[in-house]
This record gives sequence, C-alpha cells and structure tokens, in this order.
Amino acid sequence: MLSEQSAATVRTTLPAVGGALGEITERFYAGMFEARPELLRDLFNRGNQAAGTQREALAGSIAAFATHLLAHPDTRPDAMLGRIAHKHASLGIAPEQYAIVHEHLFAAIAEVLGEAVTPEVAAAWEEVYWLMANALIAIEKRLYEEQGGPGWRKWEVVGRVAETADVVSLRLRPADGGPVRDFRPGQYVSVRVTLGDGARQIRQYSLSGAPGPGERQFSVKRVHDDGTPEGEVSGHLHARVRVGDVLELSEAYGDLVLEAEPAAPLLLASAGIGVTPMTAMLAHLADHGYDAPVTVVHGDRSPADHALRADHETHAAKLPDAAVHLWYEQDAPAGASTGYVDLTGVPVAAGTRAYLCGPLPFMRTVREQLIGKGVAPADIHYEVFGPDLWLAKQD
Repeated sequence: MLSEQSAATVRTTLPAVGGALGEITERFYAGMFEARPELLRDLFNRGNQAAGTQREALAGSIAAFATHLLAHPDTRPDAMLGRIAHKHASLGIAPEQYAIVHEHLFAAIAEVLGEAVTPEVAAAWEEVYWLMANALIAIEKRLYEEQGGPGWRKWEVVGRVAETADVVSLRLRPADGGPVRDFRPGQYVSVRVTLGDGARQIRQYSLSGAPGPGERQFSVKRVHDDGTPEGEVSGHLHARVRVGDVLELSEAYGDLVLEAEPAAPLLLASAGIGVTPMTAMLAHLADHGYDAPVTVVHGDRSPADHALRADHETHAAKLPDAAVHLWYEQDAPAGASTGYVDLTGVPVAAGTRAYLCGPLPFMRTVREQLIGKGVAPADIHYEVFGPDLWLAKQD
C-alpha cells in the first residue's frame, strides 16, 4: 500500500511524470546500456530496443501500476505483475538487477524533469518503484522455487518441420538425458542463442505441442524486415539450426494457461503465429477427452500461411463438442470465411472462458466482441508476443 503522503504526491505529479515517461524510458535505456553494455548484448532484446516497443511497454506498466495504487490502494494489479514476472523468470532476472534499473531510471527522471523532482517527489516515486519491484521479486522467487531455480539447460534438436514458408517447428530433448518438468498448455520457453557477433540473445517461444514425456516443441516465425528490425534470433533458428544441434532453453513459464477445471465452455482465438499456444491447448484437451463445448477461432493471411493448420484442425476434430471458425484474407476454402475474424455470427455459450493470442488489434477486437456477447472480462485471458503494449496503448 502506498503511504498517504506519497499517494498525494503521486496523484499530483502523475500527469507530468506520465506525460514524460516516453522520454524518461528512452534516456533510461540509453544510460543503462552505456554503463552496462552487456545487458543489451546478452539480456535485452535488441530488436525491441531498436523498434522502441520495450520503452513503450515499460512506460505503460509504470503508469498503470501507479494509477492502480491510487484508484485501488488496498490491492495490487496482480494480473499485470504476474505477466511481467513470468517473462522475467524466463530470462533469469535476479533481485539485484532491480537496483541497477532503479539507479538509471531515477537518473533519467531527474534529467528529464529537472527541478520538478523535489526530494518529496523523488521519495514518492521511489516508493512506487520499490512497491512494484519488490512485488515482482516475490513472485519471481516463487516461480523459481516451483521450477527448481533459474538457469539454462542444453537441449538437442531431434526434429525439424517446415510448417509454412516462414514458420518452422523444432522438437527437442534434454542433451543430458535427464527428466523433463511438466508444463501447462499455453506456456512458453526462453531460447538463448549465440549470434555471429558474439551476442547471446534471448527470445520467448510458445510451446506448440501438448505436454509430453521427455520432449519440448516450439514453433518459430521468421521476422522479416517490414518496417521493423529483422528478427535476429528467428533468422538464426531458421537459417542455422538443424537436427543434432544444441540450444539453451529455460524452464516453461507464462500465465496464459489452460484452466480445464471446472469444465466450462472454452473459446480459443488466435491469429497468425498466435496459433502456437492454442495448438498446445487443443492437443491437451483432445488427449484428456474434454467434453465441454470448445469454440476454435483463427485468422490468417491464407491457408498456406496458417502454421500448424493440420494439428489445429485434427485436435479440434477429436473433441466431442467443438466448432471451428476460420478466416483468411485470401484463398479461403469452402467452410472458411474471407476477411478478418468477426465473431458477430459465432455462437458463444454462457459461462465461456476465452483465451486470445495474436496481434494486439486482433485481440482488442475479439475481446470487445466477446464482452458484447456477455463474456465476463475476468474470463478473457490473453498473451502478447514481445513487449506487452496492451496497457501502453490504452485509448
């Protein structure tokens, strides 16, 4: 809980700080990477830094956390904190790294806001920062305990399948031959690779197969240079990684997880490469004979671009009460629709729990339509690939 004195100060200064957060986070990252270049080389996503999306996500999360503390002083935004903590845990973030962030973030605040940062203002916003940081540290500690601690494990690639022209699935087993922890359908792993310039870059990929003994499968979409930085790691995995190669993986993390109990109607909505966690969920439901209604929704550019299409449809066909609705921008076959996903004519049962993954505009549209059909906001769960800009781009 934010102290009364700090709450009053934060309430007064939030418009000024919030309005300057974009510049503050830009200077924060610049200063931190100048002082600690290894963080950009071996921890932070260089593509997201170049595109500016990580700055937007950080600014959005700080503003959202402060706003929540003022509006709901007796609670925390646990959904937002949990999502961030899972991502941090997959990267192996340590408690001491929050002190590094604090040092450079508050130096940037002082630089941007100048004399407006009085001792009282600095103290109030430090309280906000450490409330958020300590909450994340506590959640991450619990996640590490559940997964046997942070760390990287070597996995051998034992299978490689070209799903589409731009998506490849990799199947892996532990190189040490040891046991594999269970994961929950919808979770992801971090993958760390060494690039040509020596940088050890990390990316997250959803596990695209059902939990199974001894193996992991994830699917990678090659990120092209189409106005954003070309994907360093996706390009490396597509061009260089073959059966027999060894990759470093984290344990599985992520809070977009299938809650199959108690049984309830489910809606799994995806677009593009967002199909990957939904395929794992469908495989799990099919393997366990889930008999409640399941509505499958997917949108893509064309059937040829629909990664894991055969798995997507095969798993759904095994369910006793499933309906599949597909939209393609072009070349839609019989039974599918042409255009973008539109739930107007899709029946949605009372009590539905919905899981969404795909581009942010897609998820915003689907969420709005689901709420219009009576789905409770608390029953709509989502996953954003990359920095979470949902909060940063609130209308």
